[in-house]
Amino acid sequence: MGKPVVLIAEELSPATLDALGPDFEVRHCDGANRDELLAALAKGVDAVLIRSATKMDAEAIAAAKGLKVIARAGVGLDNVDIPASTTAGVMVVNAPTSNIVSAAELAISLLLASARFISPAHAALRNGKWARSKYTGAELFEKTLGIVGFGRIGQLVAHRMQAFGMNVVAYDPYLQPARAAQLGVTLVELDELLKVSDFITIHLPKTKETANLIGVEALKKVKPSVRIINAARGGVLDEAALFDALTEGRVAGAGLDVFATEPCTDSPLFTLDQVVATPHLGASTDEAQERAGIAVAVSVRKALAGELVPDAVNVKGGAIHEDIRPSLPLVEKMAQLATALAGELPVSMDVHVRGDISGHDSSILAISALKGALIATGAEEITYVNAPAIAAERGITSTVDTDQESLEYRSMISLHCALSNGKSITVDGTLMGIRKVEKIIAIDTFDLDLPPTDNLLFLRYTDRPGIVGTVGNLLGSAGINIAGMQVARNKAGGEALMAITVDSAVSDALVASVAKGTGAELVRSVTLESK
Repeated sequence: MGKPVVLIAEELSPATLDALGPDFEVRHCDGANRDELLAALAKGVDAVLIRSATKMDAEAIAAAKGLKVIARAGVGLDNVDIPASTTAGVMVVNAPTSNIVSAAELAISLLLASARFISPAHAALRNGKWARSKYTGAELFEKTLGIVGFGRIGQLVAHRMQAFGMNVVAYDPYLQPARAAQLGVTLVELDELLKVSDFITIHLPKTKETANLIGVEALKKVKPSVRIINAARGGVLDEAALFDALTEGRVAGAGLDVFATEPCTDSPLFTLDQVVATPHLGASTDEAQERAGIAVAVSVRKALAGELVPDAVNVKGGAIHEDIRPSLPLVEKMAQLATALAGELPVSMDVHVRGDISGHDSSILAISALKGALIATGAEEITYVNAPAIAAERGITSTVDTDQESLEYRSMISLHCALSNGKSITVDGTLMGIRKVEKIIAIDTFDLDLPPTDNLLFLRYTDRPGIVGTVGNLLGSAGINIAGMQVARNKAGGEALMAITVDSAVSDALVASVAKGTGAELVRSVTLESK
């Protein structure tokens, strides 16, 4: 097999290639050229790295043979179809913190430029005009700054503007007042912010709820001396309403880096001296570009190595503790095993995490269980991205709970699967020793010490002499080599479970022969897959 293919669809910093390293075949294309992009994707790629000019919509995702990761070297994901990516099992990653300093600094630059008419004064001077009296501005000292959206960027702006002696208020319905108080900022309702602010800066994503949030009605509530800055997302600030407010003297000035439609080169706002505007430069610093490229390159390396990525936007679970990570493939195999033994998809799966590892966030194991169960049914292209949605379509649920107590092992995981007929099956597993060796330690009430190898054969039967010999003879006659065998029973002559590890898969015909020859109530050949 060749190296994984990474398609770089836009210009990225040299540090991005350095961070990728030598383990990938790197191809390039002009992502803004639609035909060139689709042709490059159709050749087969494992990952595509983009910025803002490349549109990875449903058409592009469908054209991308073998695509596993879309990496956006930046924060916004307006140009990536997240639902289509998720349905296709494609992980989407970005660099959410790469440009926050650059974006905050640009917002402050626009605020200062608006307050002091930097742009028109500069233009007048270049045109030979010394217009000091025309461009009398406003100080920031002891003025009120209203921050709409108090996330990471908004908080950076607040910290920096407090150094100017500004009083800062913020509107953010999702932030706890205690956190704002720690930063010396007062949380207020939006109407109050509009009423008291001398400067307003916007730091919100554009959603259905935030579209035109600062619009006609909002701009009726502000001071006529207010200056409004938007370096977040176009469309949160209604540009037509802003133009009317500026020309009617209801708003004193504005600083804009983003627009509802981009690129934007012809706006009536650009004709006004009260407006300073830049062409979406929030992330356009060498430092931000380098951080973004390195961050997504690292994410691509992790994703193509089969690891989950903290910055994956369409995978639940977030950062995975190093003590939890080895349990992901174990739980997948446990779910495959349970589903194969049951002969059907479980209705629900409960993952019980016990012992030392219970102190870490193990919620991602719920997706491991879903993924394993779906793989066991023969479903293809199942990933941590699309497993929850596919499971939901099939009516399967999974949960995780934890308990610090584990009587026999330092850590163990118990997977309880409820079936449609009202019955259930439980598979217990653990990771043993420094090497974290996978072991199945119980199935229902039967204790085992079973490595979850690729090919397994299970029998449930009534304990009696001769069964082991019969099974051995049948497998031997078929050329199936036995690597290991374990028999567990609840009592002599009672119900027994035989678990056999074999070197190759057991055919359906041989399963039928074993069932006939032993009279076992259940015979299952199980092939465990790692995907």
